[in-house]
Amino acid sequence: MKLYTKHGDDGSTGLIGNVRVRKDDPRVVAYGDVDETNAAIGVALSSSEKATSEILRTIQADLFVLGAELATPSDQTPSMTIHGEGIARLERWIDEFCETVEPLRNFILPGGSPLAAALHLARTVCRRAERSVVFLAAREPVRREAIVYLNRLSDLLFALARAANRQNGISDLLWHASSTSQRAS
Repeated sequence: MKLYTKHGDDGSTGLIGNVRVRKDDPRVVAYGDVDETNAAIGVALSSSEKATSEILRTIQADLFVLGAELATPSDQTPSMTIHGEGIARLERWIDEFCETVEPLRNFILPGGSPLAAALHLARTVCRRAERSVVFLAAREPVRREAIVYLNRLSDLLFALARAANRQNGISDLLWHASSTSQRAS
């Protein structure tokens, strides 16, 4: 089987169930942004330690499920869906990692260790995926759990980034309004 099919040369792609839509369809954008989140997490995995790697691999599997759910037309029943258990698992991990760092009192700038920087990037890609799913949900039925999962995931990626910096002895770089070069008048 060849990697290329030429079916998408006309600007269309196939959803689950052989439904063809334009590649800029909100459903395609939503699952594409989820796929990009998964790839960004893969970059973070390349520099993560064992405990974080196991968490990130679990999330990657969840994101495949979410992508399949989003790639299913709204008039069909998805074969896989994100459930409340996955959301509860993310919340447990958020709580665990937040206990390992100082309480947040300021905004922080993304960066630090290579792992923390990759996790911050994955967080921002995840936020875009969340916005795309919200955009889709304004036009077609989308299960609430899909949006909640992405919202919690971005929080977890932030918590993991802060914990990665702490583990590497790197302080969060705090942002202060007084440090900006321009102020609102």
